[in-house]
Amino acid sequence: MSNTYGDWLKAQREAAGLTQQELADAAIMTRSHISHIEAGRRIPSEEDARRLDQALNTGNVLSSFLPGKNDGTIANYFEPARQLEQQATMIREFALNFVPGILQTEGYARTVLGTAFPPRSDEERDRHVVTRLERAKILSDPVTPVVWVLLDEGVLRRPVGGPEVMAEQIMHIVRLAESRRVRVHVLPFALGSHPLMQSMLTLMWFEDQPPAAYTEAISIGKVQDSPAVVQRLQSVYDLALSDALPLEESLALMRATAKEYGHHD
Repeated sequence: MSNTYGDWLKAQREAAGLTQQELADAAIMTRSHISHIEAGRRIPSEEDARRLDQALNTGNVLSSFLPGKNDGTIANYFEPARQLEQQATMIREFALNFVPGILQTEGYARTVLGTAFPPRSDEERDRHVVTRLERAKILSDPVTPVVWVLLDEGVLRRPVGGPEVMAEQIMHIVRLAESRRVRVHVLPFALGSHPLMQSMLTLMWFEDQPPAAYTEAISIGKVQDSPAVVQRLQSVYDLALSDALPLEESLALMRATAKEYGHHD
């Protein structure tokens, strides 16, 4: 990633006579996030960029010239997480309600993206589907990133797109696990409550920067890079993982569920 943006931010901060911590306080961000942006390792969300502009009195320059500004097929709040997803050496996903984006089949993605509000035209939905499937290409590398997936059983039971789409989607994940490209565990309904019930969660590790986490709810998403927050989320993930079904039992449940949806070997 070109670091012109980070260099410019650093120059503006120094010209204003602010330390990274002072700018972080003024823009309601963490010092480590400012440090990563200046070093070219992260890009701010549009909301963060707006607050940086405000703190530095730079008009809307930082907001207008965000690197990799997307074509509208990625939600603005998700764009920083997408950039990190492409750089990660290890990704651990927890899915509460639907299959994580990097694992979605075309049929499943088309259904999920077709339920947006306001409604999208067929052409617009197709562009979003292509963008989502592009994200899955990180799995074409046989080794990196290492991907672990923790699925709430509700993800398997909710018939998104109907029986055929669900059978195909579940078996897609099973085959990825059988080939050892991903590792998957299911948190069964029988477990009852578990520590990840409030939100989906993505944990990411990198070669040359500290780990990060991403959480998301309706129309809002946040990259967490405070070391204390990331460590706590990692611990919550580990705690939930310890209650999940082992790999082979998880795959057996997934194959049985796909069969219920009509999949035949």
